[in-house]
Amino acid sequence: MASGAGAGGAVKVEAAVRAFGLEGRRLYLPQMPYGGSYLLAAAIRSIGVDARPAPDSGERTLQLGGTVTSGDECYPQKITIGDFLTLIEDQGRDKVAFLMPTANGPCRFGQYHHLVRRTLDDLGYPDVPVITITSSDGYASIGEYSQHLVRTGWRAVVAQDALQKMLLKTRPYEVEKGASDAVYQASLEDVGEALSARAISHKERLARLIAALTRSRERFRGVEAVYDPSRPLIGVVGEIFCRLNTFANSDLIRRVEEQGGECWLSDIAEWIWYTDDEHARRLADEGRTYSKANAIRKIKAAIQRRDEEALLQPFAEEFVGYEEAHDVREVLAASFPYLPYTGALGEMVLSTGKAVYLHGKGADGIIDISPFTCMNGIVTEAIYPVVQRDLDGLPIRTFYFDGTQAELERDIGIFLELARTYQRRKKVARRYPAYFPGAR
Repeated sequence: MASGAGAGGAVKVEAAVRAFGLEGRRLYLPQMPYGGSYLLAAAIRSIGVDARPAPDSGERTLQLGGTVTSGDECYPQKITIGDFLTLIEDQGRDKVAFLMPTANGPCRFGQYHHLVRRTLDDLGYPDVPVITITSSDGYASIGEYSQHLVRTGWRAVVAQDALQKMLLKTRPYEVEKGASDAVYQASLEDVGEALSARAISHKERLARLIAALTRSRERFRGVEAVYDPSRPLIGVVGEIFCRLNTFANSDLIRRVEEQGGECWLSDIAEWIWYTDDEHARRLADEGRTYSKANAIRKIKAAIQRRDEEALLQPFAEEFVGYEEAHDVREVLAASFPYLPYTGALGEMVLSTGKAVYLHGKGADGIIDISPFTCMNGIVTEAIYPVVQRDLDGLPIRTFYFDGTQAELERDIGIFLELARTYQRRKKVARRYPAYFPGAR
């Protein structure tokens, strides 16, 4: 069965565009990260909506965002609204619309959509659409195409995570500066074409995606690189927007690379699997383990797992030593002695558990990226000294961001020295892919 195929499908798409007030408008997505928004926008284009990632942020972002925020909001909110106001000024109020995802839980992220909507209304832009999607209603908020878009969007997430992992494991070792970034962009475009194709079946889209990802793998293999096992491996966890948006975190990962490190960034799929696990736990608490809702959840999760395994298969050799937890419960179990997932919620649980997990993969240090005043960052920072004690003194450092960072290069340098010292005495050996010197 084709997805949105034929004249009838086109009529429905046009009706959906009208329902959201998107006629003649382009839907912009915040960068979380750039590659993720690029591919999710491509997935949205598969149902006939013109979608693109928001342009790169800059000083104007902070200037405009600062005029409508008080400082009580977290840094990601300032960036998000600043980017949206920049687009309205540059493109025109009748040409733009915005996608602002939301979520349940303790994070202020859940209020972003409401704040953006109220701010635009107060500024005289009530006609500018702000679309939201949330897992709490099964994504029903995106209309009758929710099932199609959720599956295509999930594939976009898996593909983005794979391409970003390839970028971060290649770029620190490249001989020609910029070669890995160029390959990454070319791969995003290739995969994006498969995601955005209209009127094709899920089976055909999957085949196109696997082919595009295989080509992407070969592009990365073609990057001339000198792999050096003495580079410390730094796990990167933290608040999801700030750790993924390079403007928000002052491109911290690239700075770590320039000072001699390699980074393993917590991916987006981890959060998706976490929300699924939380959904299952809520249903169990409500006595609905054997309900229709849980049956549907299980079927969706099984389909997602099958798609994930198929899309990651081309990278089996590349990701030796870089394996993510097969089940998010492995990360949650690692967090349990410090922040039990039955009582704590959100990124604080995942960050703590992932720090323990990455220690088991041979990481030499952990960086937690959080917005200034972020509750998730504050809680994990309080927990990390106990985690460090239990992990043989693994260096863990929380970096807070609010747009006024000073001495960041110095602080990164000091942290990497601690990581190198730990690397020389650590008890858990790192496993390397075959192309690393001395791999085992």
